[in-house]
Amino acid sequence: MITLHHNADLPFSQACENNKQPILAVLQQAFAHCKHILEVGSGTGQHAVHFAASLPHLHWQASDQAIYLPDLTQRIKRSAIANLALPVLFDVTQEPAFITTFDGIYTANTLHIMPWPVVQQFFMHLNMLCTPDAVLCIYGPFKYEGRFTSDSNQAFDLSLKQRDATMGIRDIEQVVALAEQQGFLLVNDFAMPANNQLLQFHRSL
Repeated sequence: MITLHHNADLPFSQACENNKQPILAVLQQAFAHCKHILEVGSGTGQHAVHFAASLPHLHWQASDQAIYLPDLTQRIKRSAIANLALPVLFDVTQEPAFITTFDGIYTANTLHIMPWPVVQQFFMHLNMLCTPDAVLCIYGPFKYEGRFTSDSNQAFDLSLKQRDATMGIRDIEQVVALAEQQGFLLVNDFAMPANNQLLQFHRSL
């Protein structure tokens, strides 16, 4: 029997394949009582497809910048998952234009790519995006008290800064402070594979 790989012509991230199951294990409990999730920076859409299929109680809304939308849309259309909506345009540097609010926000490997002022904008948008009791989950590498958690993360940070001086692995203390300004408190900091973390915040306003 020949297995057809229908998504072979779409962008593919091996890292997404490697980390989707460990992340799902966290999201199963973090989003257990949520209904509407906004994924910010959905990229290839591999996470969106896997999580929506595995968490059928959720309505999963993928989003990204305009340049990524065509391929992202194709992957989601081909998945034909009932609780996975077609992706929408969301540029963090612009005001959100959603007609609904979300009780869960998920973003992976985005904060070290965004310039720091854009990271600040992301958190400031949460007031318009979220319900008062929302859950926020952020996946990626972080520094603690200014220190990298591994040599590989330090090398990764250097490679990011060589591409663009405004990029870089963020200090968790600064990220937590931005979250707290929007009413989100850090309730879990999960150690993940490949020297990453998954930060789980709860909001109570």
